[in-house]
Amino acid sequence: MDNTHQKKREHLKTSFIKFVPVDFVDYVVELFIQTPVKFKIVPPRKTKLGDFRMGTHLEKPEITVNGDLNPYSFLVTTIHEFAHLHTFLTYGHRVAPHGSEWKNCYKKLLLPILDSKKLPEDIEKVLINSLISVKASSCSDQHLSRTLKKYDPPKQGIELLEKLPKNSIFVLNGREFKKGELRRKKFLCEEMISHRMYLVNALAEVIPIKELNGK
Repeated sequence: MDNTHQKKREHLKTSFIKFVPVDFVDYVVELFIQTPVKFKIVPPRKTKLGDFRMGTHLEKPEITVNGDLNPYSFLVTTIHEFAHLHTFLTYGHRVAPHGSEWKNCYKKLLLPILDSKKLPEDIEKVLINSLISVKASSCSDQHLSRTLKKYDPPKQGIELLEKLPKNSIFVLNGREFKKGELRRKKFLCEEMISHRMYLVNALAEVIPIKELNGK
């Protein structure tokens, strides 16, 4: 093996061992060895877990992944973004971001991970089910997102909105809300100051304040 490639592998393994489940570090490293890409681990973003970009101002394709993700969320997000990379390298900008071409690339990259049988049983099951109808992201696939969140480290004073009783008061992004009825995958919540109604994702991480009785 070329000494330069070996050094690159060792450097990547040292970097990713902090973020990716140990059983899949080699697989992720090989993805980077095989495909030139600039990869950045970035501070958490509220609207996305990862991102793929390619433009005339970039020297080569760029993938970013939030650095606060648990190892399994980091793995799935990285595979998601590599599927964008592979789709771009094959089809350019001629296809939809999450069209059939991307879905096929995503499935192809995910299958070796599933075939390894080294995932926790609940994550393996939900990933297999997710392949039947691939969503645009792990965030929009609520079953997958809920399962991956089980592996988040505990956050003191933080709860998922869906776990709070109806009429609970909670803080989200510095604003107080009262939890209302479930509307598909989101709860209709009233902002306490303006009394305006907002739909909030059931898996939103919120700070509970108190529970009100009645309406």
